[in-house]
This record gives sequence, structure tokens and C-alpha cells, in this order.
Amino acid sequence: MNFPALVLAPWMAPHKINAGWHKSVCSVLSGDADVLEEYDETISAPSLTMHIPAVLRLRKHMVRTKKNPKFSRGNIYSFFKHRCAYCGKQFKARDLTYDHVLPRSRGGPTDWTNIVPACGNGPQSCNARKDNRTPEEAGMKLLVHPRQPTELPVTGILALPRHVPELWIPYLQGYRTMQAVG
Repeated sequence: MNFPALVLAPWMAPHKINAGWHKSVCSVLSGDADVLEEYDETISAPSLTMHIPAVLRLRKHMVRTKKNPKFSRGNIYSFFKHRCAYCGKQFKARDLTYDHVLPRSRGGPTDWTNIVPACGNGPQSCNARKDNRTPEEAGMKLLVHPRQPTELPVTGILALPRHVPELWIPYLQGYRTMQAVG
């Protein structure tokens, strides 16, 4: 008997999926989560009978982090919250590039100590304006400086099971999800 539960953050965004009903029931009974939707199936114990939770909402945000994150484009964007280091505007990943503060042509390394995100679409983008120069040479100011983070929040796409329960669908609208294939 496997009844997965969709777990939502306190602000109703999809957070994770509990694979079986045991963890969901424990979260509810311990007061860590509230039940928003239930399956028709029930579980019973000598002092309790309850419907199996299908959708839960956490009462407190449980921050999951990765320690000493690896250098990658996605981690750079996540660390700087998808903001251009020069104009400060927030962008989707497809509209960002990463910029070498000290250009590679002058020996600038491709690592946490020399890379910041920059908006990168079109001739008016910060990446195009900076070109193959330092920020000072381009007359641009860095709003954030490159540095190695000690941890990053775990973010990304919520991987859904092959068959998504109907009860979950209203809670997934507008969020990045990946459907299992097969």
C-alpha cells in the first residue's frame, strides 16, 4: 500500500514528495504539517483511524542546503539569486551568462572567485557592455563580488511520480516539475 504525499512549503509552493504514507502520518501527528487533501483510504491503530494524507502543508519551512557547493552555472545563478551583478535586475537562467570579472584572456580563472552572473541578451546587456574588460575599464560597478559560498539552498525541479494523483494537480499549477517517463 503506497500512497505518496505532495508536501508544500508554508507559502504553498511544492517542496518535496513523501514516498509512503508513514512519513506523512508522522508529520501530521507530530504537528509539523497540516492535511490539505486526503485519499479515500484509511489507516487504523487501536486509538486512531484516519484518512491517508495526499497533500500536506508544512507549518515551518525546513531549509535544505548543500554544503560546499560545486562550481557550476546553475549554482552561480542560484547563489546570486538570478540577479545580474552589474544592473541588479533579476532574470531567468536563459537570459543570464556568467562573466569573468578579470577576463580569461588576462588569466582570470573560471571559478567562484572570478565569476558573477550578468544579463546577456542583446547589445544593451551588461555582458555586452563589459565585453573583454574589467568592470573598472568598462566604467561599470559590481553590485556583488564573487566569492565561494559555504552552502546553498537545495532548489530545482520537483520530480513527480509516473502517475500524479488528481488531488495534487491544483497545487502544482505554475511550478517547475518533471514527470517521470515510462
